[in-house]
Amino acid sequence: MDVLRSDSETDETYAFMYGHVKVPYRVKRKAIEPGKPRKISIHVTPESHVIVEAPERAKRKEIHDAVMKRAKWINDNLQAITTQRKHIQPRRYVSGEMQFYLGRRYVLKVINNVDDTPYVKMERGKLLVSLPQRRDDTADQVSRLLRQWYRARAQHIFTTRLEKLLPQVGWINEAPTFRLLSMEKQWGSCSKQGVLMLNPHLVKAPRDCIDYVILHELCHIREHNHSERFYRLLTQQMPGWKQPKQELDGMAELLLNE
Repeated sequence: MDVLRSDSETDETYAFMYGHVKVPYRVKRKAIEPGKPRKISIHVTPESHVIVEAPERAKRKEIHDAVMKRAKWINDNLQAITTQRKHIQPRRYVSGEMQFYLGRRYVLKVINNVDDTPYVKMERGKLLVSLPQRRDDTADQVSRLLRQWYRARAQHIFTTRLEKLLPQVGWINEAPTFRLLSMEKQWGSCSKQGVLMLNPHLVKAPRDCIDYVILHELCHIREHNHSERFYRLLTQQMPGWKQPKQELDGMAELLLNE
């Protein structure tokens, strides 16, 4: 296994060889406070990106050695993501497909009703979508109704969880504004003005995963970065945040699939 360095001295993108496979990775430098340990951490994202977080002054050899020590772990994770993606098919919005809500699976059932009012409701482990009549664009109708239903549920659930979590967050006096925004790769974000953006697909995840994302973004109101201070703050608010984050990362392909 050899490291393949970037052509640019300022480009923090490198790669290593695992067998006959070239594995690229990106280095993100971070400031380390005096007295704190100089850690190099490695993450494999749900999008198959390998991110290496390293201290500002870490040498390339240190980073390379850390990556090579975990080369098998990196490769195993990348292979697992590839395998998972092969089993995820585009949704057809027909009866029998699986839908998710608050971490539970529901069987989609598309039915016809006698009146002209379409609706979506949960009933005995099923997510019912009722349409006035079947048409050529039935799948589009079902998709549209489900998106509307999920957005309405997300608005309610996120408002409830935000109200529940705010009392423990001492640096916020008034409830921040939040908006729903469908995103392909993010569960949430926070603007410099303190406005939260939450992905409505997040309502498909378990409550502790929803709480993790909301607390993550609330911490950004105080620390608008991913510094050591930010993660200390997040840990104070949710000591076990790594577990719901890992669970959410593992479900990302399923929950974001439309």
